[in-house]
Amino acid sequence: MQKGVDYIGVGVGAIILNEKNQVFMSKRGKKCRNEVGLWEFPGGAVEFGHSLEDSIRREVKEEFGIEIEVLELFDVCNHIIKNENQHWVSPTFLCKIKQGTPQIMEPEKCDEIDWVELEDVDKRPLSLVTANSLPALRQKFSK
Repeated sequence: MQKGVDYIGVGVGAIILNEKNQVFMSKRGKKCRNEVGLWEFPGGAVEFGHSLEDSIRREVKEEFGIEIEVLELFDVCNHIIKNENQHWVSPTFLCKIKQGTPQIMEPEKCDEIDWVELEDVDKRPLSLVTANSLPALRQKFSK
């Protein structure tokens, strides 16, 4: 049985902002379970028995080698990927880096990383959950 396909999966996301109000983004690699090649606020699946916050800290540490502080729950959305027949529930958290500099630790899951100005985020092809969070993020942090 596969999460998101045979039953609704839960995936968490991290909106990581720096002191310049740039947001950390990653481009989904060829071994991702969905939305390959799209840019996103990083995240991953929640494992049984793990809290949402522990899950996002673990995923970001595994994929980018950094420790993050989870500041607050930003939003929750239905992440329904019709063309891939998947359904996820996706809480996204505002976060900041506690320690480290992001680097690609799992190159099969991530093709690129970048710090992006909020006004430039949608100049890239975005995952559905990232596109969903973007308007509220811009409203909250507009200059």
